[in-house]
Amino acid sequence: MNKVEHIGIAVKELATSVPLFEKLLDTRCYKTELVDSEMVNTAFFQQGETKIELLEGTNSESIIAKYIEKKGEGIHHIAFAVNDIEAEMKRLLAAGFVLLNDRPKTGADNKLVCFLHPKNTNGVLIELCMEKPADKRGEIQ
Repeated sequence: MNKVEHIGIAVKELATSVPLFEKLLDTRCYKTELVDSEMVNTAFFQQGETKIELLEGTNSESIIAKYIEKKGEGIHHIAFAVNDIEAEMKRLLAAGFVLLNDRPKTGADNKLVCFLHPKNTNGVLIELCMEKPADKRGEIQ
C-alpha cells in the first residue's frame, strides 16, 4: 500500500455537507460523481496528497443509507492506493483477511476498488484503490 488515497465520510445530504466541508477545509469541492452500481453520490476535496470523499446514498437501500441509519454520519472508510489491486487482494487473502468482493470493481474517481471486511481490521472498513489503466489508445477502461 502506497499512501492514504482518501477518507470516505458518510453524509445524509451532499447539498448540506459540501458547503460545510468547503468552509471546514477552506477549499472547493473539485468533483461530484454518481456511482449507480453502488447507489451513491460522491463529492471530492483535495487536502495535500489526500482526498476527502463525501458519500450520500441515492436511496434507502444503498449501503451508505443503511450505514447512516445504523451508525449516523461520520467516517465510513479509509482508502489506500495500491499499484496492483489484484496482487494486493491475493496477498491480503493469503494473509487471512476477508475481502468483500472477489474481483476489483469500478468505484468513483476513475478507480478500481476492493473492500476488506472490518471484522479483520479492528472495525475499520478498508478500501484498496488503483487508478484504472488506460487502453492502448490512451482511453480509460
